[in-house]
Amino acid sequence: MASALIGRQFALSLQKNLWLSAPGCRYVSKAAPKTQLEFDYDGPSMKTSVPGPRSQELTKQLGNIQNVGAINFFCNYEESRGNYLVDVDGNRMLDIYTQISSIPIGYNHPALLKLMSNPNNLSTLVNRPALGILPPENFPDKLTESLLSVAPSGMTRVQTMACGSCSNENAYKSIFIWYRNKERGHNTPSDDDLSTCMINQTPGCPDLSILSFMGAFHGRTMGCLATTHSKAIHKLDVPSFDWPIAPFPRLQYPLEEFTRENAQEEARCLEEVEDLIVKWRQKGKPVAGIVVEPIQAEGGDNHASPDFFRSLRNIACKHGCAFHVDEVQTGGGSTGKMWAHEHWGMDNPADIVSFSKKLLTGGYYQRDELQADKAYRIFNTWMGDPSKNLLLSEVLNVIRRENLLEEVTRSGKALLNGLYELQAQYPGILSRARGQGTFCAIDICDDETRNRILLKARDKGVLLGGCGDRSIRFRPALVFKEYHVHIFLNIFSDVLAQIK
Repeated sequence: MASALIGRQFALSLQKNLWLSAPGCRYVSKAAPKTQLEFDYDGPSMKTSVPGPRSQELTKQLGNIQNVGAINFFCNYEESRGNYLVDVDGNRMLDIYTQISSIPIGYNHPALLKLMSNPNNLSTLVNRPALGILPPENFPDKLTESLLSVAPSGMTRVQTMACGSCSNENAYKSIFIWYRNKERGHNTPSDDDLSTCMINQTPGCPDLSILSFMGAFHGRTMGCLATTHSKAIHKLDVPSFDWPIAPFPRLQYPLEEFTRENAQEEARCLEEVEDLIVKWRQKGKPVAGIVVEPIQAEGGDNHASPDFFRSLRNIACKHGCAFHVDEVQTGGGSTGKMWAHEHWGMDNPADIVSFSKKLLTGGYYQRDELQADKAYRIFNTWMGDPSKNLLLSEVLNVIRRENLLEEVTRSGKALLNGLYELQAQYPGILSRARGQGTFCAIDICDDETRNRILLKARDKGVLLGGCGDRSIRFRPALVFKEYHVHIFLNIFSDVLAQIK
């Protein structure tokens, strides 16, 4: 209650000020709507360095059970609110990484807490059905209310899954099944198909491939790893498939100063895509599908123009390949639209669109022709979780009710403008500020400096994430307001001044 009151007083005081953004000034913005203030804190509050003593103690304890090399610190999720994550040592941090881009409307949103406290929802929470064989009575209606209400253009079918990797893994299977049925001219396999697949031989296990891009990340399961090319640690020691890998455009910034060079770079990459499709067909490993992220997230927040993606879509159609858009990290509103591919302005953008993270459940949308043709071809025990669809329905209600996609566009503009200013102020440290909505990133002069900045920012109460070789990525929740942007910019500016 006290925190909420402080938050309201803080925001009201901000209303009296104009937004100042000149280099060297502190950033101030208008108040957020009341719905946000009711559950958000007023700012970071740090009691120890991170990880603190309690986190260190718990890390040691868990280390006796499993590998803890990736753990940053332990969290107190009960005390976390809105845009703020609280750790077990009482440190309250402005979270601009949100569980690797996975928290849609902040921590402990009142609408979601109310939903969870409704006795009518207990059955959905307590009983997790094997959806492929024994779905609950309300499952079709709940899918219609949630996932189908935000379906990408031209898609009326959705397959739920548990996470991003299994979403992409099963999407690839759907592509291969579709491609082989197309080759056969029907969906009835031969006796030879049935017998050879049992011993991992052709024609039952065909030599087909998925074309992916350098810098891509599509997951850590076996098929997904063959299309993941962002960090060696993901792939090291794991056998993989001989599938084609195309270059992804490396754009120069500012974009308006390198229009010709960037167009040439995209044309080069598209030409290589076509060459690889031809080469792999000649090798006897035809490309059944192309998979691409609208923004390469793990690989360094690499962007390409709408023209690049439209041309890529045309290449897929020309060569009879399925076009799979991986929106696991970009989907859910952080670019200012529900789907990042909507920025391409296409009526027929994809054959498959996979999702997870901010959509709370995993899965993929697909065109009718990619629907599995037989039972158990796309199948596992859970195939998602109805409780996540229940949560997603309410998340979507909040997004609409509070106009959060418009909020993301405003906050994203403020964030990117602030990054541009800091980039101009610290040209020896920062470069290539870029983004869409709040899905933003900036490059640091080198990896060591990037990591120092991340740790210093964390100790000052801001959680950020790295990506690529030397980038910092920003992945706030959709309830990230302009005044949160300015809280961040002030702290980030202080960190950069220390680094300099």
